[in-house]
Amino acid sequence: MAYSGIDKRIKELRKQKGLTQSELASLLGISKSVISSYENAVHQPPYDILIKMSKLFDVTPDYLIGSTEQRTLSTEGLTETQIQSLEMIIQE
Repeated sequence: MAYSGIDKRIKELRKQKGLTQSELASLLGISKSVISSYENAVHQPPYDILIKMSKLFDVTPDYLIGSTEQRTLSTEGLTETQIQSLEMIIQE
């Protein structure tokens, strides 16, 4: 499955965090060359790496793969109890 624009988003988010490719690779448990291949659209990250990246960059996986422009989940319309429940799930 090809993700539209994921290469640019990974690079953009990595730079916003002030990380080098080597630092990001270390945080994800992969090699620098793999990060380079993602940023140059040679390879696509597998689901487990997508999830790790989305958590690290504090964005939704949907944002990362380019299917939405919304970076985070909206809690609009939720009760405080529902928001707290979501926070607990995210922390798990």
